[in-house]
Amino acid sequence: MLRKFLIVPALALALAACATPEPRFDSDGRPLPSTYKIASGDTGKIQYRMLDSVNALRQARGAQPLELSSQLNAAAQTHSRDMSVQNRPWHFGSDGSSPLDRVTRTGYQGRLVGENISETYETELETLAAWMEVPETRDVILDPRARDLGFSWYQESSGKIWWTLITGQPSGTAGPTS
Repeated sequence: MLRKFLIVPALALALAACATPEPRFDSDGRPLPSTYKIASGDTGKIQYRMLDSVNALRQARGAQPLELSSQLNAAAQTHSRDMSVQNRPWHFGSDGSSPLDRVTRTGYQGRLVGENISETYETELETLAAWMEVPETRDVILDPRARDLGFSWYQESSGKIWWTLITGQPSGTAGPTS
């Protein structure tokens, strides 16, 4: 009998933990964004989750998998922070730098294939899904010439996240010319 009394409260507690919190709404009736907080120790986990997801999408399209590049990660991190400083998502740095300039500054020994950026409160996988909905950003992810991936972000104290994804083709890598 005592066992039954212990199981029921434990089951109720477990079910309560699985409950989805009620959405919060702004004064205009629109849902408030939920904050996706990134811990400082999550960098590798998030970068590899993005790499695995991108490679799954590329495999479905018959494209070669990408590898993480520390130089492209550095270029992405620099640009994410700079977009926050500028408070606008765009491809030019506050010093006038282009994606090509930033990639070259890191010492990347290849060609820039493309760059995707985002200003959002969404997770990296929600952001990837949004990029896949737009032909221009989807093309950066699926471009068959790409072999390297850089991915990073900057999260403001408000929770807003500035994401940057960069793809590149290493020097000496033969690939499709499309």
